[in-house]
Amino acid sequence: MEKVYLVMPAYNEAKNIEETIRQWYPVVVKLSAEGEARLVIANDGSKDDTYAIMQGLKERYPLLEPLDKPNSGHGATVLYLYRYAIAKGADYVFQTDSDGQTNPDEFWQMWENRDRYDFQIGVRKGRQDGANRVFVSKTLRLIVWLMFHEWVTDANTPFRLMRTDKLQRIMDVIPHDYFLCNVAISAIAKKWDYSIGWYPITFRPRQGGVNSINMKRIMKIGWKALGDFRTINRNLKNNR
Repeated sequence: MEKVYLVMPAYNEAKNIEETIRQWYPVVVKLSAEGEARLVIANDGSKDDTYAIMQGLKERYPLLEPLDKPNSGHGATVLYLYRYAIAKGADYVFQTDSDGQTNPDEFWQMWENRDRYDFQIGVRKGRQDGANRVFVSKTLRLIVWLMFHEWVTDANTPFRLMRTDKLQRIMDVIPHDYFLCNVAISAIAKKWDYSIGWYPITFRPRQGGVNSINMKRIMKIGWKALGDFRTINRNLKNNR
């Protein structure tokens, strides 16, 4: 019996979280009819009512697992969720964000091909989330090429289905609180010749709330990422 965890980080998503849960919950219900599935959302120290709203929805959505943790940033929270799913014995973990930008219907193309690939990652086409984010994605693609010598189609997409046995090994060489963890996971998966499926996905504007990422913060994150990529490269050499 296959066990799959759908995981999402959440920070100040009070305006989005209930609708996001409503949209994604049918996926979990359908998966649980054939195996075991959970929708796990980690509140990353939000300053609004995100966690309280999730707590209030537990009775209506019994397969929902709201988690609460101190603020540590998006990447560290995603890693926290991956570790949580692995510790719970999940065979697969699917990650997306809680801001309503992704389409639950597009999950099934990945699930149907889960036996063919170790990692399945969405490719954002016709993105509607702003020029800054598009610029970041293109820049990351170049940085990944320079640091890892791998050309990754869309390294940071928050829409990915992964086998946890392969994910666990990659996480062993990534810094514990790494902000750009999905970038590193994508690059290492390709470098280690894991099988990867790429799928065009819809990427809508935020459904509510305010984007917490601005250009100043993007530059700060990018500068730190360069140092962390060097650390990962050293870990890769030691690991192999």
